Amino acid sequence: MQTWQVQRTIAKQIQMVKQIGKGRYGEVWMGKWRGEKVAVKVFFTTEEASWFRETEIYQTVLMRHENILGFIAADIKGTGSWTQLYLITDYHENGSLYDYLKSTTLDTKSMLKLAYSSVSGLCHLHTEIFSTQGKPAIAHRDLKSKNILVKKNGTCCIADLGLAVKFISDTNEVDIPPNTRVGTKRYMPPEVLDESLNRNHFQSYIMADMYSFGLILWEIARRCVSGGIVEEYQLPYHDLVPSDPSYEDMREIVCIKKLRPSFPNRWSSDECLRQMGKLMTECWAHNPASRLTALRVKKTLAKMSESQDIKL
Repeated sequence: MQTWQVQRTIAKQIQMVKQIGKGRYGEVWMGKWRGEKVAVKVFFTTEEASWFRETEIYQTVLMRHENILGFIAADIKGTGSWTQLYLITDYHENGSLYDYLKSTTLDTKSMLKLAYSSVSGLCHLHTEIFSTQGKPAIAHRDLKSKNILVKKNGTCCIADLGLAVKFISDTNEVDIPPNTRVGTKRYMPPEVLDESLNRNHFQSYIMADMYSFGLILWEIARRCVSGGIVEEYQLPYHDLVPSDPSYEDMREIVCIKKLRPSFPNRWSSDECLRQMGKLMTECWAHNPASRLTALRVKKTLAKMSESQDIKL
């Protein structure tokens, strides 16, 4: 029985329980399947390209990883004029990293756990695996705290792969999705904002992801308590651009003024937060070539945990 048949059968067996989210691509529901909770992403018909892309990426060989959202099935339900595109995945009740950080303060261990697990997922995505059934290198292109989910055990998994690009190493081609949707302006690196990104060079997309990841590290670190102090949750650049910034707003701040999120003073007196600050600075460097790779960040966070005697 082909996987598609299996997936269609699964989709028919799911009972929708309640809507838990809404995005520009559609809605997210919590559903029940065989007594287990699952997440069901329902795409607008106009977002078929995103649905198709995300389904395709999730079904890439060797894609499964504990820090990438677990894919269960995809299905199309339709009655001619009316179509519903479903993507069914694991359900994580903590919601997104964005939701989690808004309501939760962290200690050093939980901060390192969130950061390390996120970058482990990103590292898996970015890495090409060579074998008979190899996995291509994949860049996310829309990394932000709303597209990372927090599991029950305090680790993260990366979600929302509708904009991802794949690198076909045999032909040296970049496989770019056909959809018109672009990433989130607030998290766009300078080279995307000023349109200097080399679209034919896969490494450009990888380094663009690393810039966005630097901003995510900043969001996480602010919520870590040190010396009894913690900042309230804020989005990156909250103090520099409007709540729904335009390209122009972002380009002005990021490319022209070359500003980046600022560090609370308390970070300088906490060794771990000081190192986190150094890490994010090296991720969001203006020049893509001088940014750290996901593997480098992963190794550094592992070392930091070791020196703190923290088991990740």
